[in-house]
Amino acid sequence: MLKQVARQPGRDESHMLEGKSAVITGASSGIGAALAGLMATAGMKVILTGRRQEMLDAVAGKIRQEGGTATVVCGDVTRRSEAEAMVQTCISKHGSVDVLVNNAGRGHFGSVEDTTDEVIEHMFALNTFALWYTTRPALREMRRRGSGHIINVASMAGKVGYPYNSAYVAAKHACVGFTHALRAELAETGIHATVVCPAGVMTEWANVTEGRPMLPFFSESGPAVKRIAAERGTALPPVEGVVSPERVANAVLDCLRHPVAELYTHQGSEEFVKLMATDRARAERYQLPVILGEREVYERQERK
Repeated sequence: MLKQVARQPGRDESHMLEGKSAVITGASSGIGAALAGLMATAGMKVILTGRRQEMLDAVAGKIRQEGGTATVVCGDVTRRSEAEAMVQTCISKHGSVDVLVNNAGRGHFGSVEDTTDEVIEHMFALNTFALWYTTRPALREMRRRGSGHIINVASMAGKVGYPYNSAYVAAKHACVGFTHALRAELAETGIHATVVCPAGVMTEWANVTEGRPMLPFFSESGPAVKRIAAERGTALPPVEGVVSPERVANAVLDCLRHPVAELYTHQGSEEFVKLMATDRARAERYQLPVILGEREVYERQERK
């Protein structure tokens, strides 16, 4: 089940976020764009960041048409000066940065042997190193006020190992660890930190993985996974399938009102993570048809 947060009876939460400011990285599409729209609808002032100017302008334009406040800052979060400028724009324009959402990320497709040094560097530069570049300047301002919330979007890949994207998995594990360390430093400061661990989301992620698109691989491996599970009489991991970016964005918005340490957005995902931590052998038995099916397809595609 998804994590449920106790509500206070009779409490009006509709204006809790109104007037607050937020920086969202990777806001041109997917979860980032969906979250920007929901934040603006809730009355927040959003700074949309990313590398694709036209797509950012389109997201911001829609927000403004609906009466919201949105500013575009085009830049690359893997460059420290540009990442810092994104946060500084929010502070200069709105007087504060109440929420920082580190959402920018990208995966790759390849076995450990096929993963180049360049891909490893790219995966960590975007998915891990950039966390420091945005968080440090945001924290200075949040500490001054004694409030704020930092949301780091990781993945189930930050909790569970998956084949053929080892550098991404390692980088997202680092994102989870970064958030836990950050929470320890922020205890009783009034500043929250949350790591979000979605499973599959209907975004362009699988189409833009480095190496080559991963979507055709998933499409071909799906039937192989089901066949192997049926042949072995084995259940598949009990985690909900692909959901919409709006579903994830709604969960993040709720987390801003009711902060948690780790946010799971798919049915069964939190339970599977706990199983992996307490009984890895059993969890890996669930995963085995997935691993064998994907191996079969990967090796077939490589022979072509």
